[in-house]
Amino acid sequence: MSGAQTAYRPRRSVLYMPSSNERALEKAKGLMVDALILDLEDAVAPDAKEQARENACAAARSGEYGRREITIRVNGIGTRWHDADLAAACAAGPDGIVVPKVNSADEVRQLVAAMESAGAPDHTMLWAMVETPQAMLHCEEIAGASDRLAVLVMGTNDLAKELHAEHVPGRQPLLTGLGLCLLAARATGTVILDGVYNNVKDTEGFEAECLQGRQMGFDGKTLIHPGQVEACNAAFAPSEAQVEEARGILQAWEEGAGSGVVTFGGRMIENLHVETAHRVLDTDAAIRALEQESAG
Repeated sequence: MSGAQTAYRPRRSVLYMPSSNERALEKAKGLMVDALILDLEDAVAPDAKEQARENACAAARSGEYGRREITIRVNGIGTRWHDADLAAACAAGPDGIVVPKVNSADEVRQLVAAMESAGAPDHTMLWAMVETPQAMLHCEEIAGASDRLAVLVMGTNDLAKELHAEHVPGRQPLLTGLGLCLLAARATGTVILDGVYNNVKDTEGFEAECLQGRQMGFDGKTLIHPGQVEACNAAFAPSEAQVEEARGILQAWEEGAGSGVVTFGGRMIENLHVETAHRVLDTDAAIRALEQESAG
């Protein structure tokens, strides 16, 4: 079982940033985003890969992003850039290294061994992108392969391509894969992030998909445009009503200790409701702390 998680860390909004674009990296310092993925892969042209690598590593070392979690997405296993990307990222020591198209537990172990050989500091975790049918069918093995694997990232665009599926509202063709990965994440105690929404002008569709992801149980969502951050943060944060309800449940539980049956709002309260209430309040407190520091 993965042991990467400790205290709750907000990962509601996780924004891909092309590391070849220095202006974008500078702008990211002021965004109210929980985490950044400084991209060396899809968003970077082949002739810009080396400069992007230097930019991403410099950003990760800078300490200028406050409490925003900083990760670097390297090029995939087997590409001509992968080894150099991984070595440079390990030396830079970001919060995480994101690797695309992780398909097996053996690949996780291979990546972790490479990170350790390259001298990655203990705080630099592995984020594995799962985006193929093979990964969907082996996701529990992937998630449980190493304590260093902290986050699963859904690669829904590649998954749709591999499935020969269409992008449709409600994502019916992808729900089996999404569900399998969610089960794997919860079984192994691993954070899991929903995939991107491609149409940056479709605000209504984006908000609907954020709501779907939250209701399914995702911890947050990966994003491709800064304009998506605010709505994503709102969708994956507890509402004021949920926070108040959680406080009421815990108060009723405390006051009713030893009485045998505890009720709140006409409902019987059990341990599972108490655990959920604690999670809501812990999440709310962590988000407020992050936003206060980011704003300052």
